[in-house]
Amino acid sequence: MTTVYDVPPHDLIAAAAEELKAAGKVQPPAWAEFAKTGVNREMPPINPDWWFVRSASILRRIYIDGPVGVSRLRTFYGGKKHKRVATGTFAKGSGSVVRESLQQLEKAGLVKKLKKGRQMTPEGQAFLDGIAHKLASKREVSIEAASEPAAESTA
Repeated sequence: MTTVYDVPPHDLIAAAAEELKAAGKVQPPAWAEFAKTGVNREMPPINPDWWFVRSASILRRIYIDGPVGVSRLRTFYGGKKHKRVATGTFAKGSGSVVRESLQQLEKAGLVKKLKKGRQMTPEGQAFLDGIAHKLASKREVSIEAASEPAAESTA
């Protein structure tokens, strides 16, 4: 069976974001339109579906890293905070974005809360593995289709 590790992360996150949006499992809060994703950012995200992308990315992070807390996810989504003359330093990402997204994923039944952080549920693991399987099968079909005309032209 294909797992999350077998497909490119960007493709998996994009497909999972579409699935989360279509299923209605995750909804951006009212403040998400105006929120920055961290103190190191100057403006809110340009992508109107950024909430779904971030939720899918957080779901993938939990799948890969095991039980993960808000602080560790904030560190993952952080970046360099540019100062004026001084050299930039690292700043963590937005805690409310991570926390709200985790709460929504928990409510959808994809993640469960432990004493130390959040962990994937079997439903969440099946959700991501199913998307990975769809992506891998699409990729195999496109590779086969691309290689067939090349074999005919050499004959």
